[in-house]
Amino acid sequence: MALALTGCGGAGNRAAEAADDEPAPAAAQQSADVDATPAGPATATTSPEAPAEPQVTTKTITETKPIPYATRTVQDGSLAKGVTKTRTKGVAGLRTLTYQVTYTDGEQTSKKLIKSVVTRAAVPKVVAVGTKTAPSDDCDPNYSGCVPIASDVDCAGGSGNGPAYASGPVRVIGTDIYDLDRDGDGVACD
Repeated sequence: MALALTGCGGAGNRAAEAADDEPAPAAAQQSADVDATPAGPATATTSPEAPAEPQVTTKTITETKPIPYATRTVQDGSLAKGVTKTRTKGVAGLRTLTYQVTYTDGEQTSKKLIKSVVTRAAVPKVVAVGTKTAPSDDCDPNYSGCVPIASDVDCAGGSGNGPAYASGPVRVIGTDIYDLDRDGDGVACD
């Protein structure tokens, strides 16, 4: 930095020139150094924050699920062959399940079954299937087993002269119209 002094005498000029040759005081140099440093973004020194602890909660939840019923089939001699009839209507059962559910920060992270109880047992459906055979049109309904319908029927292998024959033993379930049960025990052609 130079100061130009105007005036008389060269002493003033020489003093100004000498001042230019002398180094600047340290305080002025420091100030110049600070001004010469480019200004950058200010950085604040803060301590890093610790991550937040996850929030873990548990709940007990109860659910119910149906138990399907089974179907059982039984034979019934009082129903005609091929006929079906429902004897017992099936009813679904009910099972109660208890779970322990864990949530981490509001989201489910595990589900553990802790109890399973049959609240209501299932009732099986029972279906009867007929096995009774209808009497043939060619058999007399007074006998169990086929005795043909004819003007006269005799026991096969006996002394009768037919024209039709019955193979025994045959049970008499009605009237013994052909006199096949000679001893009256209910069984003919024995």
